[in-house]
Amino acid sequence: MPAARGGRWGRLPERRARQLQRQMQAKEERIAELETENAVLHLRLAQRLRLAGTAGTRWREGLPQRTRSLLRLQQAAQRLRQDLRELRAASADLLGSCRDQQQDSLSRILAAVQSAQHHGALPSWRARALRLEQSLQELSARFHRERQRRRRLHNRLVELQGNIRVHCRIRPAMPAAAEPPDPVSHSSSASGDVAHAVDDETVLVRCSRPGHHAVHKTFHFERVYGPAEGQAAVFADVCPLLTSLLDGYNVCIMAYGQTGSGKTHTMLGPRPPGAAQADTGLIPRAAEELFRLLSEDPSERPRVEVSVVEVYNNDIFDLLAEDGCAERPGLRREVLTTREGRKAVSPLTCLPVGSAGELMELVGAGLRLRARRATSVHADSSRSHLVVTVTLTAAASRDGTPEPRSSPSPPQAPSCPSPSPPATGRRPRAPRRASSGSPGAPPESPARPAGQVRARLQLVDLAGSECAAASGARGPALREASFINRSLAALADVLGALAARRDHVPYRNSKLTHLLQDALGGDAKLLVIVCVSPHRQHVAETLQSLGFGARARQVERQGGRGRPAPRGPR
Repeated sequence: MPAARGGRWGRLPERRARQLQRQMQAKEERIAELETENAVLHLRLAQRLRLAGTAGTRWREGLPQRTRSLLRLQQAAQRLRQDLRELRAASADLLGSCRDQQQDSLSRILAAVQSAQHHGALPSWRARALRLEQSLQELSARFHRERQRRRRLHNRLVELQGNIRVHCRIRPAMPAAAEPPDPVSHSSSASGDVAHAVDDETVLVRCSRPGHHAVHKTFHFERVYGPAEGQAAVFADVCPLLTSLLDGYNVCIMAYGQTGSGKTHTMLGPRPPGAAQADTGLIPRAAEELFRLLSEDPSERPRVEVSVVEVYNNDIFDLLAEDGCAERPGLRREVLTTREGRKAVSPLTCLPVGSAGELMELVGAGLRLRARRATSVHADSSRSHLVVTVTLTAAASRDGTPEPRSSPSPPQAPSCPSPSPPATGRRPRAPRRASSGSPGAPPESPARPAGQVRARLQLVDLAGSECAAASGARGPALREASFINRSLAALADVLGALAARRDHVPYRNSKLTHLLQDALGGDAKLLVIVCVSPHRQHVAETLQSLGFGARARQVERQGGRGRPAPRGPR
């Protein structure tokens, strides 16, 4: 037993020795690893030292630049801090203001709530609002019925006065220096007056010259304006026609007479513009009144478009078209018949306007391009017929109420007409900036969206008839006078055919009558203002103009009796 115990304890040191040996071997392996890691670290340290030396050299070399950059950054930081302080101050002020407004709003809300609680509960207010809404609907229906009645009564009044009305305006006698010399009479202009306004409806022409038959003729018109009556008196008789325009009827107002009888002054006012408001012509007054009437009914917002054309030497020129062909004086247009059977110029530039000022700006742009020439009778004689057309377009929605004004379509460049020689005596078309609008389709183009209704106001300043011997016209001026007289003669022929109720009316004998066919023979309300000179030397032209007005009075049209152009409720 002792021997066995001695053997076990004898082997114990050996096991301990082997264990210690294994531990020592592991420690040696760990020491070898640490030595290897130490060598690697020394190698990396040496590399880092070398890199640090290179970086230090570079840092010392770039120190001035970094210093400057640092100064700039410090200055920028100071500015930012200053801006931040100002922003904080402004934010504090704004916050204080918002808090004050919030307190004020809360006070008002509390006062309103207390007032509502004092007068009754919320359901009572709702019931009252419902009753007011029903009353408003009843009043709206009644207003619509009264408006329709007013339209019918107004149209009956206009028809009783005549769908074609002829007024006469006698120009004031000009100073002796402004009148061409009278080869027969050397009397003053006052004593040479032969045309007199007997009353509001009668013109008397009385003249007795050596070698001529004595003239004593009386003409009757719906209205006669004496030399002392101003532009306001003339426009007072135009206002009812603008009401008919808003009711859906087409309206045409034209000035007829010899050169120098006051047509352009009646339609546009004095030239150059800028005179007293009392001398403003019919076109600017009509523009102001039209937009005033439109502003009275904000529920309907029709789109207002303007076109300006002239008939020069029996050719139609679009005065608002962007002229892409600089070598020609303008863009010629033609009169076409639409699907509805109406006459329209195509393609025509129709520009949308939103005020009377914009409308007159476009008219002024067209007037600057109108053909003019000085003659012995007039220093600034118009050599073309000017037609300004104002078109109202309103889109009706599905429930029958008008839709708001649509935005204008994108601009489209008008096509350049086929080459043709320039017209003699016309001013070259200067390039103009594009207006706020686009060249539109013809006034009655079927390309318009369905549901739109339209009415047109045509303002026509006719060129003056003249005698070549009196005006001294030669060359191009004589050719212009020939075309003017022929177109006015064609206009007289059309009125004569309408008065005689002939089956054939020669509208196509002139571009002027073809262009105005709807106004002359359609359902438009037509007002002709015959302008005459009171002077003795113009007695022949005065008689001719008054005779034209007398023939126009005889025309009776049946197409427009009580039936306006279809349109939605206003």
